[in-house]
Amino acid sequence: MTSKFQTLVEVPNYKWETGYSKHSLFMGSCFTENIGGKMEILKYPVDINPFGILYNPVSVAHGFHFLLKRKKFTKNDLISHGGLWHSFYHHSRFSSHDPEKALEKINNRISFSADFLENAEFLFLTFGTSWVYEYRATGQIVSNCHKIPEKEFKRFRLEPGRIVEKYKKLLPEIWAKNPRLKVIFTISPIRHQRDGAIENQRSKASLILATDVLVKGFGEERCAYFPGYEIMMDELRDYRFYSEDMIHLSESAINHLWDIFRNSLIDEESNRISAEIKKITNSLNHKPFNKYTKEHLNFLKSRQKELIVFQQKFPYINLIDEQKYFSNQISEIERVIK
Repeated sequence: MTSKFQTLVEVPNYKWETGYSKHSLFMGSCFTENIGGKMEILKYPVDINPFGILYNPVSVAHGFHFLLKRKKFTKNDLISHGGLWHSFYHHSRFSSHDPEKALEKINNRISFSADFLENAEFLFLTFGTSWVYEYRATGQIVSNCHKIPEKEFKRFRLEPGRIVEKYKKLLPEIWAKNPRLKVIFTISPIRHQRDGAIENQRSKASLILATDVLVKGFGEERCAYFPGYEIMMDELRDYRFYSEDMIHLSESAINHLWDIFRNSLIDEESNRISAEIKKITNSLNHKPFNKYTKEHLNFLKSRQKELIVFQQKFPYINLIDEQKYFSNQISEIERVIK
C-alpha cells in the first residue's frame, strides 16, 4: 500500500473561468494581493484593492458602497494624525502630508475602480479577520487605525449573522449595476497572531460560516468559494511554507496556491498565453555583464520582434511598458556602440 504524506483539499469544479478576455476585481486582505499580484504581473486585466488592503468584511463592504455611489471624498472625510492626513476607509498607502494629494489619490482610484466594477466579470473577495475597530468618536468601523491610540477605538468580533446580513443587502446592489458578475469568496490563510491562537481560529470560523451561508444562499450560478485557507492549513501545514515571521506565507506557499487557483479558475488558453508572457517579462529582467555589446543588442532586437508578433496576435493584452523598455534599451545601446 502506498503511504500518503499529505492530505489534499478538494477544490470545487467551478462552472466558469476567468482569463485575459475577462476583467477581475480583487478586494480584501493581503491574500488578494498575493494572487491578484500574480495575475497583474502576467498582464491579466485586474484591479487590486482600490482602497488598499482591507481585512474585515465591513470595511470591504464600505469600499463597495463608495464605488457604487462614486463617492467623492472631501477634506471633511479625512483625519489628521502624526503629520499625515488619513482616511479611515483606506490603507495608509493613500495617506499624505498634503490633504489635497491624499484626496486626489483617493478620488482618482474610486473613479477608475467604479468603472472597472461595472465592467468586470469576476469579483474575488478575501476576508482576513472578523475582528473590527470602531472609532469611539464617530461610531464608524475603520479599515485602518493609522497608529491612533487604541483607547480611542472599541474592538469586537463580528458574528457570522452580521456579516451575512451585510452582504445579503450589498451583493444584490452590486448585481443591479453588473448582473454578469461572478463572486468568489476566500478566507485569508494569514493568521492574525495578535489575537492569539484561539481567537484567531474563532475569527476565521466566523468568516468561514458566513461565506458558506452566502454561497449557498445566492447559489453556485453566481457565487463560489476558493479554499485557500484550507489548502494552507491542510496541504501546507509546515512552517517551511511560512516567511521568517512565521505568520505570512512563503513564496513557495504562494506559488502552490497560485498553481491551484490558475488551474481551477483560469481558462486553458489564458494559461498558455501567460507562459509566453512570462518569457517576455523574464527577458526584461535579464542583466548582462556588459549591456553595451552587439550580442546584447541583437538579443534585445530579437525579443522585441517576438513581442511585436505576440502583440499582433493578442492585441487586447497591454504590453505598452514592455514595448517602451525594449525601444529605450535598444536606442541607448545603439547610441553608445554606433
